[in-house]
Amino acid sequence: MQYVPVEFLSDQEATAFGRYGGSVPLADLERFFYLDDADRKLVAGQREDHNRLGFSIQLVTVRYIGKFLADPLDGVPAEVINFLAGQLQVADPSCLKRYSVREPTHREHAGKIHKALALKDFAEVEGELAVFAGRRAWVTGDGPKVIFADAVRWLRERDVLLPGVSRLARLVARERDAATQRLWDSLYAALTGQQRVALDALLEVPPGSRVSELERWRAGPTRASGPQIGQGAEPGRGDHRVGVVAGAAGRERDTAAAGRAGPVRDGHGRGAAEAAR
Repeated sequence: MQYVPVEFLSDQEATAFGRYGGSVPLADLERFFYLDDADRKLVAGQREDHNRLGFSIQLVTVRYIGKFLADPLDGVPAEVINFLAGQLQVADPSCLKRYSVREPTHREHAGKIHKALALKDFAEVEGELAVFAGRRAWVTGDGPKVIFADAVRWLRERDVLLPGVSRLARLVARERDAATQRLWDSLYAALTGQQRVALDALLEVPPGSRVSELERWRAGPTRASGPQIGQGAEPGRGDHRVGVVAGAAGRERDTAAAGRAGPVRDGHGRGAAEAAR
C-alpha cells in the first residue's frame, strides 16, 4: 500500500498554522477581540500600560488562533493592537515595545490566561482526538487536509491548545493510514483464493519497472494502440484480472456507502471559523 505522507500540507500552510494570517477584518475584531467584563478584570491586575496591553494581546490571540505565540507580538496585526489599546485607553500603543523585553513576564501571563480560560493541553485529549480522526477517515474517506481541518475545529470547540503542526499532521496521517489499511484488509478478505493470487500478481513491481501492473492500469496508457486495445478485450488475457479489480472496487464502494449511512456530525462553536483558515 502507498501511505499518505505527513507532508500533505504545503510549506505555506504549515507556516501559517497557529499564526495570524495577515490583517484581521473589522467583523472579527468586533467579535473576537472585544474585551468583556471578565477580560477587563484579568487585564486590570497588570501594572503599567505595556503590560496591560501585552496581556490583552495574549488573551485575544489564544482565543482567535488557538495557541500562545512563542513571541506574543510576532505577526500581531496593527489593527489588533490599536483596537485593544482603544478599549484599554492606552494613549500610546508603541509602549508595547517594552512588553517584548522580558520573556518570564510572557510565560507568567500565559499561565494566568491558561488557568482563567480553563484551557486544556493537547496531551490530555490526544487519544480521544485520534479516535475522532480515525472515525472521520473510515466514514467519509476524506483526504488528510480535510481531516486535519476537522481535527483543528474539534480541538477549538473543546478549548484545547493547538499542538505543533507536525504533531497534529502525524496523528491525522497515522489514523487515516490505519483506516485505509482496515478497508484494504476487509476487501482482501472478501476475495477468493484465486482472486488473491491474481491481485497479488498485479501488486508486484516487475523487474525493470518502477510501478506495479495495477498502478500502470490505474494511470492508463498515454496513447492506446490498436493491438493494446485488442489485447485488453481478448478472452483469457486481461478479462479475468480486470474482473478481480472491478469486483474489489465494487465492494469498496459498497463499504464506503454503508459507512456514510451514519456520518459524524460536527458542531460549530466559538473559534471554529477562524481555525479552518
